[in-house]
Amino acid sequence: MRQKVLVRLLAKFILVAILSVLWWQNTFDALPDPWSRFMQDVVGFLLFAGGLNLIISVMMLMYRIRKEMRFGAQDNITSGVQNIYVLIIAMAVVFFLLDLWGVDIKTVFTSLSIVAAAIAIVSREFISSIIAGFVIVFSKQLSIGDYVRIGDLKGKVVDLSLTKLALLSEDEDLIFISNDKAYHGDIINFTKGEIKRVSIPFELGTQFEGTVEQLEENLIKELEIYRDEIDPKSFNLRIVEIKKDSILFKFQYTLDKLDRVLEKEIKRKTARRVLNFIKVHSTLKDEVD
Repeated sequence: MRQKVLVRLLAKFILVAILSVLWWQNTFDALPDPWSRFMQDVVGFLLFAGGLNLIISVMMLMYRIRKEMRFGAQDNITSGVQNIYVLIIAMAVVFFLLDLWGVDIKTVFTSLSIVAAAIAIVSREFISSIIAGFVIVFSKQLSIGDYVRIGDLKGKVVDLSLTKLALLSEDEDLIFISNDKAYHGDIINFTKGEIKRVSIPFELGTQFEGTVEQLEENLIKELEIYRDEIDPKSFNLRIVEIKKDSILFKFQYTLDKLDRVLEKEIKRKTARRVLNFIKVHSTLKDEVD
C-alpha cells in the first residue's frame, strides 16, 4: 500500500512539473487565437488543480505518518480537507468557465453579493448541510469509526462527506443522514462516552407463562459463558411498562469493556433465550392441561 501511495505521489509530481513547464514557457503562443488562449487557460487550470492536489496529498501523507494511521485510512481531518478541496475545485471550475466565456471576473466580484444572496435562497438547505458538515468534521462530536445514535438511528460512522453522514447499522444497512439533520439532532456517542451499560428491550404478552424471576434467571444463565466480560452484579430485568395486552421489559447489564461485536452477540443470545423460555413454559402448560 505504501509503495502505491509513493508511486501515485511521484506521478502527480511529474504531471505538475510538465504542466509548469508548458505554462511558464507559453508553449501554445504559436497557435492562432482563440486556441492559444484556450489552451493556456486549460493548462493553467490543470496546473492549479494538480498542484493543489499534490500539496494536499503530501500533507495528508505526513499527517497519517505522524498519527501512525495506515495509508488510505480516513478520519475527521482527512475527510474535512478532502471536502475543502472539492469546494475549491468547484469554485475554480466556475471561474474557469466564466473566463472562457469572456466574462470579466472583476464584474462578477462586484455583483457577487447579489449572486450569493440568490444562491443562498435557492440552495439554502444544501449550503446548510455543507456548513453543518464542516462543524461536525472539525469538532469532537463525531469521528469516523464512532458508534453513535442520531435520533432514532443507531450505528457506526463510516463516512463523513460534504453533505451527508453515513452510518452502518447493526443489520449491516448503510444509512445516509443529512449533515444538517445530524447536527441539529440528538446525538449519543457511545464510543467517546465509553458507555458500557447495555439495555435490551423486548415485549411479552401479559399471558406469558412463568414468572419475571424465572425469566431473569434464565437470561443470566444464558450469559454465563460471558462471565469474564460482564459485571456479574450488574444484571437487571426491569419492567418498563405494563400495557393492556403486553408487558415491556428491559434486560440490562454492564460490560467490563466497550465491545460492539460482543454486545451484538449477547443481544442475539438474549433474544433466543426469551423465545425458548416462552416455548418451554407454553409446552409445560399444555402438558398440565
